[in-house]
Amino acid sequence: MEALNNFLLWIDGFLGSAAYFPFLLLGVGLFFTLYLGFPQVRYFRHAWKVLGGKFDKKGTEGDTSHFQALSTALSGTVGTGNIGGVALAIFLGGPAAIFWMWMTAFMGMTTKFVEVTLSHKYRVKTEDGTMAGGPMYYMDRRLNMKWLAVIFAIATIVSSFGTGNMPQINNIAQSMEQTFQIDPVWTGAVLSILLAMVIIGGIKRIAAVTSKIVPIMGLLYVIGSLSVIFFNIDNIGESFVSIFRDAFTGSAAAGGFLGASFAYAFNRGVNRGLFSNEAGQGSAPIAHASARAKDPVSEGLVSILEPFLDTILICTLTGLVILSSGVWTEKFENNFARSDLEFIVGDYNDKEQADREALYAYLNDTSENTIERYNGQIQVIDGEAQSNGQFTILHARSVAEDVRFIVAGEDAYTGVVNVKNGDLIKEDIEVVGKSLVHSAALTSLAFANGYFGDYGQYIIPLTLLMFAFSTAIAWSYYGDRAVVYLVGQKGVMPYRIIYVAGFFWASFADTTLVWTASAVAIVLMTLPNLLGMILLHKEMKSTVKSYWQDFNKENPPKK
Repeated sequence: MEALNNFLLWIDGFLGSAAYFPFLLLGVGLFFTLYLGFPQVRYFRHAWKVLGGKFDKKGTEGDTSHFQALSTALSGTVGTGNIGGVALAIFLGGPAAIFWMWMTAFMGMTTKFVEVTLSHKYRVKTEDGTMAGGPMYYMDRRLNMKWLAVIFAIATIVSSFGTGNMPQINNIAQSMEQTFQIDPVWTGAVLSILLAMVIIGGIKRIAAVTSKIVPIMGLLYVIGSLSVIFFNIDNIGESFVSIFRDAFTGSAAAGGFLGASFAYAFNRGVNRGLFSNEAGQGSAPIAHASARAKDPVSEGLVSILEPFLDTILICTLTGLVILSSGVWTEKFENNFARSDLEFIVGDYNDKEQADREALYAYLNDTSENTIERYNGQIQVIDGEAQSNGQFTILHARSVAEDVRFIVAGEDAYTGVVNVKNGDLIKEDIEVVGKSLVHSAALTSLAFANGYFGDYGQYIIPLTLLMFAFSTAIAWSYYGDRAVVYLVGQKGVMPYRIIYVAGFFWASFADTTLVWTASAVAIVLMTLPNLLGMILLHKEMKSTVKSYWQDFNKENPPKK
């Protein structure tokens, strides 16, 4: 398993984690933004009118309304990334990561417009009378590149497990256990039954459920966010300043945060933006293809709103909550995760400027770095490591404080531990202390710094439950349609059964391998989709032109 995971990580180094990927993603969005004349700005108001059904025609084929299709697509994008993902982006890239998320979303509004329009245009009616669409259909039916469509469809199925299924329930189960002490098995069992009841009903039931969940979870999260933002209103101005300043100068914040390079902020912001709104990935067009729309451009216009709501609205609220509350630079007592724990040679203090600069160079892997990872034995007496200035313990990219080594959950450890290349070898020892925190835990701490006080932190597990569960529902449909494309309607029920079983298993199992495979699959969806969009750029422009010609004929301006 470990060898396969490492192999997938190696492949990802040439794909999603490669330096070119963020530039490619933004580049395609920028190209279409300029080529189509800033449709995300010019058509923004019109998109809201289409969403409201103002221009609907009776008898139009489709399974869902514009609003239901958008809700399904939003339920697939608004998930753990909006809560923990934004916090992780800030943790790794500083406030600047928010700026690059905005840029990704702004360009992504056009990217989404293009991919949804093309996918809706080449959708088909399946054996059971429902609609099926997505990038695989325009790759096959228009570009005659079936091999590319097959790659995309297979990658979509893998991503349905690695993006929408297993990580979502895993996060829900952990959150429920930490907050309410509910056994993950029970969380998985109950939600698996509910998931099965929804997805077996197909897109109409999925759309009916998501169109109810999305507004409720969005409203709850907005209220909770604003309670923190207004409570810390004096810090909002500086929060915005830091976002723009650090986007171009590199992060150098005070407190425990040791700064992030421009490359870190840019890469984390863009990749988190993609993970959040999925513009260019080709997943949301599958949901939008189900919509009742006379012209594919009208549904493309509705999809413009998706990155705006998902990233520019919800992710920005998360970012402002974290920045204005100040918790992102504070150290908190926590149980150290091995993946975030490392030992380095030398005695460093992150309150000393010279040490901060040296740690910055190490953490951002700059050419000025002189710090090495520690190797050797460490003597521990009554839970405390005897460093004698030989090493420093880092956790979550910060100098750890009040560090204690314990066994059996509570007993202080005395003895020797081995460290190899900065990693603690002994598996049965827990390390606890004060350090920075990240992901959903950071967002939860931020929500406790508002008008709701400590009760505010309970908003996170509740919204996480709804966000993540709705994401699992939407992604089941994406995988469902990919299966229909590959093997036909006969493969749908077996896929749904496996999807629910995987959902339950992931509530208590280690999903690292699946998550790594999904990281590769996401890129294998995105690259073919971006290629197909570029190849059809002329057709996209002519399709948009025809839409407006027909629209203006049917809706002449009032004199």
